[in-house]
Amino acid sequence: MSNAIKPYLGIMPTIADDVFIADTAAVIGDVHIGAGSSVWYNCVIRGDGGSHIRIGERTNIQDGTIIHVNGPREDGTPLMPTYIGSDITIGHNALIHACTLEDGCFVGMSSTVLDGAVVQTGAMVAAGAVVSPGKVVKSGELWAGIPAKPLRELREAELAFWPESVKIYCGLAQDHIKSGNDAK
Repeated sequence: MSNAIKPYLGIMPTIADDVFIADTAAVIGDVHIGAGSSVWYNCVIRGDGGSHIRIGERTNIQDGTIIHVNGPREDGTPLMPTYIGSDITIGHNALIHACTLEDGCFVGMSSTVLDGAVVQTGAMVAAGAVVSPGKVVKSGELWAGIPAKPLRELREAELAFWPESVKIYCGLAQDHIKSGNDAK
């Protein structure tokens, strides 16, 4: 097992007891991760630079995802933490930077959500989309493209799958913990 959970300037991540963190992931600094969540292989969650990351319960952060914050800059840019709610699926290779993902949203594979953006509850960012700084992906909408824009209203079948996705990843994470594949 690697030492995947690391302090930054004396601040150690706070992680609920039943969280799965893959042994090749890195969780660094001022990061809180809630119960039942999972951080998969080759993810980096870096709460440094004077800001913090908060991740709720039953959220799955899939392989290769990077989550970071925006620290203060000489140009007056303020601290921008990253808030990720509960019951969220974040697809493989996503980039989540100094933004807010509200409870029960969905972020597709290889998508990017940038500084100050908000993905509301019941909203979806399509695979490969880039949500520009400060944009709000509204509840019930699917955003796609580069830059991401509203594509259409979400279908009932899509919304119905999200809780199933959360359930699947919670079970899979527990299986990995039982198999000895976690970093704790």
